[in-house]
Amino acid sequence: MLKNMLTESCITLNLLSTTKNDVIDELIELLYSNGKISDKEEFKRVILRREAQSSTGLEEGIAIPHGKSKVVNEPSIAFGLSKNGIDYQSLDGEPSKLFFMIAVPENANDAHIETLSQLTTLLLDDDIREKLLNVKSPNEVLETLLKEEKNEEKEQKSEVKDNYDVLAVTACPTGIAHTYMAAEALMKKAKELGVSIKVETNGSTGIKNRLTEEEIRKAKGIIVAADKNVEMARFNGKNVEITGVKDGIKRPEELILNALNKKSPIYTSNENGGSSNSTTKGKNRIYKHLMSGVSNMLPFVVGGGILIAISFMFGINSANINDPSYNPIAKLLNDIGGKNAFSLMIPVLAGFIGMSIADRPGFAPAMVGGLIAANNNGGFLGGLIAGFLGGYVVELLKKGLAPLPEKLDGLKPVLFYPLLGIFITGALMYTIIISPVSAINQGLIGYLSRLGTTNMVLIGALLAGMMAVDMGGPINKAAFTFGIAMITAGNYYPHAAVMAGGMVPPLGIAIATTLFKNYFTEDEQKAGVINYVMGASFITEGAIPFAAADPMRIIPSCVVGAAIAGGLSMIFKCQLPAPHGGIFVLPVVTNPMMYLIAILVGSFVTAFMIGLLKKSKTN
Repeated sequence: MLKNMLTESCITLNLLSTTKNDVIDELIELLYSNGKISDKEEFKRVILRREAQSSTGLEEGIAIPHGKSKVVNEPSIAFGLSKNGIDYQSLDGEPSKLFFMIAVPENANDAHIETLSQLTTLLLDDDIREKLLNVKSPNEVLETLLKEEKNEEKEQKSEVKDNYDVLAVTACPTGIAHTYMAAEALMKKAKELGVSIKVETNGSTGIKNRLTEEEIRKAKGIIVAADKNVEMARFNGKNVEITGVKDGIKRPEELILNALNKKSPIYTSNENGGSSNSTTKGKNRIYKHLMSGVSNMLPFVVGGGILIAISFMFGINSANINDPSYNPIAKLLNDIGGKNAFSLMIPVLAGFIGMSIADRPGFAPAMVGGLIAANNNGGFLGGLIAGFLGGYVVELLKKGLAPLPEKLDGLKPVLFYPLLGIFITGALMYTIIISPVSAINQGLIGYLSRLGTTNMVLIGALLAGMMAVDMGGPINKAAFTFGIAMITAGNYYPHAAVMAGGMVPPLGIAIATTLFKNYFTEDEQKAGVINYVMGASFITEGAIPFAAADPMRIIPSCVVGAAIAGGLSMIFKCQLPAPHGGIFVLPVVTNPMMYLIAILVGSFVTAFMIGLLKKSKTN
């Protein structure tokens, strides 16, 4: 099967690329020219989306970019060799020389996925890597891998145990490469140490080699090397080493010894089920909880907000039955978008923050707290507080109710947690939190309404510039969330600046690839055309590949152009009641022509800055 996926025509022993972005393009071109994928740009978006989660550059000169997409015609692998090495943001900081790009169709069967995952585990072997670095022909690559694949299968079949010293769970977001590489690294290191181990993989094809209750009971320690949620309640009371999947590849000996010697902390869970992923700590954990709420809230924001914006096209007061401009269609749109979808934003935000903190028991208390905030002028700030409050109240309840008899464990998630969690969260929201938070919100709204032109321009420039700093990351999301908060408060100026700032990076890059073609590769020029559409649609992420390839020139250019667009939006007194949509919601923007001019000015500033900086690079 591996021979069918990795063919000689998809092997190159002389990669021409010198950057991470270039090698991705070169391997994608190899797959595309051999009919393995039908759309280069779409597959590149999939690859970059995976890279944004964490680089697939590993240690020992290996990089395994991979993706699963409907544009993949058949399970395929492209192999590239770079003798000099390419900076691929690897775990050890060393250049990568062996590149395997894995392309998986959405409907790939289990056998295909397992074959691909087995390939990734082979690459952990020093001898195999050395052979691949010195191959003279594509056929030698195939012979090396096919021979070692058979040896690996024999070794795996021979290893069966009744009980284990250490258990492990590995999982990565796509479940194709890192999941199985971490599993293999742990198993090989355990064999060297003389430690018996069983590893459960949470891969693309589901859970394999599942750990049993008896195995968990007898094990000395547990390792959870995961970058996504896995079942954790089953490990209650055990020493559990919780970390990221890359640590499973990079630090297997340390993880195994910590688990074996019970140096890992005791995991506490008072649920019968559920899942948790505590691989992040401190600020990163708080950000994870916050992003869980924001990502689940966005569909309500986008869908509901655009319905409201469409209703405004019939007249700003056309949903009011007592207004002369009343239109029943406008009222229907407004009722669906505003009175229902939009009104759920804050409760959903809070609910999913609470769920991220305390699993399913945290959802109800946090969501009720969010509803209290929404109904009492608490706004987004109240929703955020309610989410964290509800989640941590349940976490405290879990610890407080831990001494209860085991026979009551079944009642905890269905009775004690929701009853006490909702009451305590609700009581704290009403008695302590709502009044000061409401006062802060009203004060902020009043302050913004009293700001002079100069201050409004500065705020607009700041918000718009933030949209271009990390293009979809936490700074971008913070500005976007603030703009949405202002929409719910009835102030439509800030979000106009926010959307202008988010549209400028892809549009500016698109213009730059048109005006300064000589500074861009052919593939970058093609990607630039796509950025016209992405920028017009308010999809800032279209600029990410360019920013990743040349951050020192692209990012400052985008930030400056975006800030100018945001400032001009405020100068022109543009208002935007829709949270998303780009040029498609232009009809509902106040002063639409000047708003369009603000975006174009910012985009051309970005384009010309890129051109000048690129020129200085080539001189």
